[in-house]
Amino acid sequence: MSLRGGGPIEELAIPSGTTVEEHDVVVDGDVLVGGQSTVELGVRGRNVAIGERVSVGDDIEAEGDCRLDTWCSVDGNVLVGEDAYLGERVTVTGRLMVSGDLDIGDDVTIEEGFEANGWIVIRNPVPTIVFYFIVLSQLLRVGETDAADELAEALADGDDVRDPLLIPRSAEIADDAWRVSTPATVGDDCRLHGNLRAASIRVGERNEVFGSLRAREDITVGAETVIHGDVTTRGGTVTVEAGARVLGDVSAGDLVVYDGAEIQGTLRARGEMKLVQRTGPETEADEVEEGGGAEAGGSDGVDSEEPDGVDSEESDGVGDDDANPGDGTENETTESAREDDAPETDGESDAEGTAAVTADAGAATEGVESENDS
Repeated sequence: MSLRGGGPIEELAIPSGTTVEEHDVVVDGDVLVGGQSTVELGVRGRNVAIGERVSVGDDIEAEGDCRLDTWCSVDGNVLVGEDAYLGERVTVTGRLMVSGDLDIGDDVTIEEGFEANGWIVIRNPVPTIVFYFIVLSQLLRVGETDAADELAEALADGDDVRDPLLIPRSAEIADDAWRVSTPATVGDDCRLHGNLRAASIRVGERNEVFGSLRAREDITVGAETVIHGDVTTRGGTVTVEAGARVLGDVSAGDLVVYDGAEIQGTLRARGEMKLVQRTGPETEADEVEEGGGAEAGGSDGVDSEEPDGVDSEESDGVGDDDANPGDGTENETTESAREDDAPETDGESDAEGTAAVTADAGAATEGVESENDS
């Protein structure tokens, strides 16, 4: 069955604890790969299900079951701890080793032979997704919800539920880059190699990514995560949480950096730039305007000519009303503050639309805090 259009896997989901060792992607849970994808790395997981027309560039090792849909190709060996299901016209350049039963389709090529300890059935097996859908739909149609729950538990082998590695349709996974057209989510405590390209990216905590991050939309770098590369988005918001380290440049539409983050490269933002420091239950945000000037309160686009007119009107109001000293003090304070702010924005180029700051994010936050204290 060909899965045309949008596939059932809507994002690249990398579970917590995933590592890239040598040329293999190693996960504790299951691995699901959408159709027409290219995986140049090997795959090691509990249960492995590969969609149709998927190319795998190295060995596949499955502790449980392994299912390869039609027209799949594996450039290496396939080692299966339990049962294996191969659709028609599957090609394996290495050896197939199955500890359980083997269900194999027509025109399957295994260049170095195969071995199975259980039953060997040569036929055209039903693809995994279709099989599960048919069985579950029939059970739910007749109202057998308990049987449906038992089937779900049996598919999980009675073990604890672990998040699977989900690779969407038409993805390209290689040692130098992970490219998908969907959002990408990385769990915690992962170690990845390669640049990550997606519609949007969210990286969890305590990860180490040996590559850059690039997305069309928002990018979030979790606490204590190290990115060995640049972080770039076209028009979205880049958020770097406390304790994170980016060993490259950061370019975004809007930029939010928390206190304690470290960015060794250049910060560029077409919109607003905020340095956030947590002082208690509430979050105090300091916005960095164009040219690296910090301004508390986050006022946008201050015109140097407007404060003069406003100040003259306020000063006239103070002269007319001497009976209220409280109002006069407030207006004088506002006037002096705006006069201090006006020179900072005067002469800035609005056509450039890009802010550049080359500094440690923590040091920049201390500078903003000292200015606010003064």
